Amino acid sequence: MGQITDTYILNNGYHIPCIGFGTWQSPDGETTVSAVRSAVRAGYRHIDTAAAYKNETSIGKALKLIDIPRTELFITSKVWDDSRGYGKTIQSFQKTLDDLQTDYLDLYLIHWPATKYRCPDWEAVNLDTWRAMTELYRKGYIKAMGVSNFLPEHLEALMRTEIIPMVNQIEYHPGQMQEEVVDYCKQNGILIEAWSPLGTGRMLSDQRLQDIASNYGKSAAQLCIRWCLQNGVLPLPKSVTPSRIMENADVFGFDISDEDMAEINSMPYFGGLGLHPNTR
Repeated sequence: MGQITDTYILNNGYHIPCIGFGTWQSPDGETTVSAVRSAVRAGYRHIDTAAAYKNETSIGKALKLIDIPRTELFITSKVWDDSRGYGKTIQSFQKTLDDLQTDYLDLYLIHWPATKYRCPDWEAVNLDTWRAMTELYRKGYIKAMGVSNFLPEHLEALMRTEIIPMVNQIEYHPGQMQEEVVDYCKQNGILIEAWSPLGTGRMLSDQRLQDIASNYGKSAAQLCIRWCLQNGVLPLPKSVTPSRIMENADVFGFDISDEDMAEINSMPYFGGLGLHPNTR
């Protein structure tokens, strides 16, 4: 990947820009409107949101203020836990379209799986949600479909359907690589996206990462984002500060050495949310 608009190719042939602008925890209102506009000025063309973030209206306002054709943007959203199932998913999707002021999404995800620990008919619920998304995909309202926070045990039923997931978005950063999930997805042609690639900020203050980053004249944030890319993972860094938004996009002028990649890959868990779909 040589620039922020370079793309991964999903298993249906659709192109997805290699870095996304994350908006989790970005508050509804002018802060998010300004942040999205700053992101686009910095070169981002991939915006990631979700119904549960409660900021889709603000992102919709920002998109209307951006002087870039919709076809040059890649917009992702997600269906939340209380909207799983066929009918509720369709309704939630329509509200997302209305809030974002767009007539299609580039990517739609199941935000968290229904699991056997909280839902006796969990597998049927996931399949009903997936059936609704498949219908939206067939009709052209979504260009790609996938999941978020799914383990292999949650993915298995979807892998037996007519359309397998194209993306799995998981918490991924140094110290939390979720190797079993990543290996399963890569073996099955599912792209891994990294939410919280900076570990909710914990990566930024880690002396080990700071020391490695300094060898390249970069920040720990830039190191983590580049590290994701070199591991074949699509990072979704989040910030509402214009200078940091620009910094997070500036990760293409260097390559992390094999030795440094191995050192980062071997780090034990030291920060992040560490949410598990079966126990959250």
